[in-house]
Amino acid sequence: MPIIKFSKPTTGFTLVEMAVVLLIMGILLGGLLPTLSSRIEQQRLSDVRKQLDEIQLAVLGYTLINGRLPCPASATSNGLESFSTGGNADNGMCSNFDNGYAPAATLGLVTADGYAVEPWNNRIRYAVTKSNNNAFTSINGMNLTGLASLAPDLLVCTTATGISASSCASGAALTASPGVPLVIYSTGKNGSYGGTGIDEAANPNPKSSNNDRVFVSHLPTASSAANGEFDDIVVWLSPSLLYYQMIAAGKLP
Repeated sequence: MPIIKFSKPTTGFTLVEMAVVLLIMGILLGGLLPTLSSRIEQQRLSDVRKQLDEIQLAVLGYTLINGRLPCPASATSNGLESFSTGGNADNGMCSNFDNGYAPAATLGLVTADGYAVEPWNNRIRYAVTKSNNNAFTSINGMNLTGLASLAPDLLVCTTATGISASSCASGAALTASPGVPLVIYSTGKNGSYGGTGIDEAANPNPKSSNNDRVFVSHLPTASSAANGEFDDIVVWLSPSLLYYQMIAAGKLP
């Protein structure tokens, strides 16, 4: 007589078991996403700081070759330095001294449209001093003015509280008197939309009509901070470094 074998019934997940598994996966993913997002933002911050340093080095190289700082690019110059009407490299009359963009095309940096764009797809900002009758942006202007008379006047403050169009509040200056020749900065993650605080509004951006020579730099703050949201990343060129490099290259006596 043949032996009949009975197979064990196949088992699977019940709806309850599947729901529990999905719940656990959701909890795990929910815990990982903030960490991943934080790491992405940290990488972007690292990348933009590297970009700002590279632009500063490119500016130094350009200055040692041409004997002057390049003008900022305008919104319509495709990343080339922009002169005002009647302006040129001989008189150093820039069109946007305080509220232009990094002239990436003029500096020979690789970009998609001529502008230096940071990880949040905002154009990197760039300001240059117009003191000493545009000596810093005109050919041989610094040399003709003389090292002892050069007085770059861009200022970087720790807060917008108490600043004017030409000075920081007492004890709030990050740059020594009289100032620095160059400021380069990213408007950060909030970019074109800007923060609502007075510190971020002190730095020229598409949301602000401010175009004076005073800037603000400090660690990021949330909208709940005393002076509101701030996430700009600001660097500046020390006049001492600029002069040292130009003297070493024979561009200054």
